[in-house]
Amino acid sequence: MILVLLGPPGAGKGTYASRLSQLLNLPHISTGDLVRDEIKAGSGLGMKVKEYSDKGLLVPDEVITEILKRRISNPDCNGGFILDGFPRTVRQAELLEDVAHVTAVINIDVPDEVIVERLSNRLICRNCGAIYNAKYLKPKRDMICDKCGGPLYRRSDDDPEVIRRRLEVYRNETAPLIYYYEERGLLKNFRSKDPRAPPELVVEEILKLIKEPPER
Repeated sequence: MILVLLGPPGAGKGTYASRLSQLLNLPHISTGDLVRDEIKAGSGLGMKVKEYSDKGLLVPDEVITEILKRRISNPDCNGGFILDGFPRTVRQAELLEDVAHVTAVINIDVPDEVIVERLSNRLICRNCGAIYNAKYLKPKRDMICDKCGGPLYRRSDDDPEVIRRRLEVYRNETAPLIYYYEERGLLKNFRSKDPRAPPELVVEEILKLIKEPPER
């Protein structure tokens, strides 16, 4: 199974993907993490990405896809994987088709007001990238990661007004991608009955949706 999770910033893609990864025994691949790892390792691809980023330019789709291609060539991906943060554009989706056959695409739909509330309370571990919420998913120790003991921080762009602008940009950029997967019969829209439900309950709902036969 090759699963793609789509959704705006704050929709919970990373949180749900990590839980689905455990339940389905599939690796969770975040392209954001892959890119950071390549840069940290100082690889040729990592340096290429850093060069674009330092100039404030978008990293070409082909470069991001090449990083992903290297990751999914590992043996742990033989049975499939879960993608979080990729593809972001129709071009990336086309490039993905050349290296993997997507089974299903879950489009996570969350009301804007819930996303603004989530992101403005988001806490992230500087070491392992684990995500918490100061209201609904608090760490056991204040500003300390439960998983690795690293320090937690708030992103500077997790400001309500900035979040609303990011949501607008996301929807403009992603609408063609949603249509692309809809046309191929791979898209499944998911909207939780309770947007503030605990992640484990939401994941149960997503699992049911994944197991449903595709619409004809």
